[in-house]
Amino acid sequence: MTLDSKVPSGPLADKWDKHRFDLKLVNPANKRKFRVLIVGSGLAGASAAASLAELGYDVDCFCYQDSPRRAHSIAAQGGINASKNYQNDGDSDFRLFYDTIKGGDFRSREANVYRLAQVSTHIIDQCVAQGVPFAREYGGTLANRSFGGVLVSRTFYARGATGQQLLLGAYGALNRQIHAGKVTMHNRCEMLDLVLVDGHARGIITRDMVTGKIERWAGDAVVLGTGGYGNIFFLSTNAVGCNVTASFRAYKRGAYMANPCFTQIHPTCIPVAGEHQSKLTLMSESLRNDGRIWVPKKKKDTRPAPSIPEDERDYYLERIYPTFGNLVPRDIASRAAKNVCDDGYGIGMSGLGVYLDFADAIQRLGRDVISQRYGNLFDMYERITGEDPYKVPMRIYPASHYTMGGLWVDYNLMSNIPGLHVIGEANFSDHGANRLGASALMQGLADGYFVLPYTIGNYFATEHQEQVTTDHPAFGEVEAEVKGQIDRLLAVKGKRTPASFHKELGKLMWDHCGMSRNAKGLEQVLQRIPELRQEFWENVSVTGAGMELNQCLERAGRVADFLEFGEVMAHDALGRGESCGAHLREEYVSEDGEAKRDDDNYCYVAAWEYQGDGKEPALHKEELVFENVELTTRSYK
Repeated sequence: MTLDSKVPSGPLADKWDKHRFDLKLVNPANKRKFRVLIVGSGLAGASAAASLAELGYDVDCFCYQDSPRRAHSIAAQGGINASKNYQNDGDSDFRLFYDTIKGGDFRSREANVYRLAQVSTHIIDQCVAQGVPFAREYGGTLANRSFGGVLVSRTFYARGATGQQLLLGAYGALNRQIHAGKVTMHNRCEMLDLVLVDGHARGIITRDMVTGKIERWAGDAVVLGTGGYGNIFFLSTNAVGCNVTASFRAYKRGAYMANPCFTQIHPTCIPVAGEHQSKLTLMSESLRNDGRIWVPKKKKDTRPAPSIPEDERDYYLERIYPTFGNLVPRDIASRAAKNVCDDGYGIGMSGLGVYLDFADAIQRLGRDVISQRYGNLFDMYERITGEDPYKVPMRIYPASHYTMGGLWVDYNLMSNIPGLHVIGEANFSDHGANRLGASALMQGLADGYFVLPYTIGNYFATEHQEQVTTDHPAFGEVEAEVKGQIDRLLAVKGKRTPASFHKELGKLMWDHCGMSRNAKGLEQVLQRIPELRQEFWENVSVTGAGMELNQCLERAGRVADFLEFGEVMAHDALGRGESCGAHLREEYVSEDGEAKRDDDNYCYVAAWEYQGDGKEPALHKEELVFENVELTTRSYK
């Protein structure tokens, strides 16, 4: 199948405006005739639901949390990018576009990324109008700070709780439409499959997580805003409930999975404390504005950090990357931390940690200024570790965080399945092989507020589908399959918990498909996962029943999907014989240890098609064309 990205013709800066004009519109009175099913209520899902309902569409919105306010977007800390150029420091739409393309190591579509830069300024205006309390300068103007991979200040923030404040703004807009009767909210409701009618996405099957009831939902289009799959590594900065199920079930119905091996490792997380942990805690990248990262120059130095003299410290990011210093992109900062720890310079009992030190900033600016900028983050760190970061450096180490891969979508945010739209982190579209900090919130809100409301109307205006109800035979067939899998899980009655399988899979993926990969390790993954999956279906222990609140059953279904999805990730990583961004193949590095791209052979989006249980997925390629930027070696030195 040919992947048609539907990128419009014309100059880069004019593509989105031209495309919006060319899109067919739906009469305001006719919008009431269309029902949209939106799965997910984070920044992407909530903003899309509110915007589509405001336009007049009827919307059903589903989330597995007990409230949209509990969506994982709430955990984002550092900020949201926009090319407002308030600092008058040289920012522009094109610079934001270029920084994002370069930060992703030239593995994303030019047109999508430029559109993201264009609409970024509107996002800030929208959120300010909603009452989002962005930080402000003394004169009242909105404040900005810097993030990794850029030389300007374009990140808007609300201390260390930007995601929470943005989500509350979207939640307020969503509640307005719930009250108006245009959005019906379905909390504690998990999507378990996608329903296709005549090849179009026309519904979903869900499970009520309180009662266990399996339900059918029909609509004219389905939108997935279900986040990423970082929890495949078991330990990650994601909430424990984050999963791949909605996207993976759509993949098994025919949606292509694009670039699944592009997973982001965040450089500033609290290190693993022991086997008891079920997740890790992120410390915002914004801390790298004022914090300096270092390790002792002496291997296995156990002295307390404050007692190590300045000349016995290696500020390795400042040494290796003098231009960007501590604000290099996340993939580079993460690999640098791994390298110094692998060489024996790491700190802490495990040796897997580096220092993030604020002593210089506190001396230069004063404790009050640092507290105003990062106070809640410092408090959170102290509550978790028992250490006061105002007095001693933070201890940090990289951890799984975000996923740049996801379901393939065209310029209209529609997958290769007509009617199935995918937004936010659930799609692959904007970040390439590495996401720059503060771009996740930007993409989620751009998709929900400013892109999907235009493009979904074009789908309705051009695809004249007959009305479908849940009585259609396709709904019965998919519902039977969903119930069959639940019954199968409950019937195994083995001896191992779903979490134990998840932990074993996570370690396997982290060791061989995490911060670095090689062919031998990836082949080991592809050999071990089928064995682990077979053991899962023979020995998993799912307690309780289906028709009740059953978190063990929920976990088992999600782990079953991870056990299949891990193979797709490994195939993608093994097939991409280059290093780019967060995908570091150890066989393909430059003399100085940096990622070494192969633009002649791998300048494409890898889109994988499901071929059946136990079969290797089929690879489709969307060739990437760069007309406005030069494919250069990415350097931050």
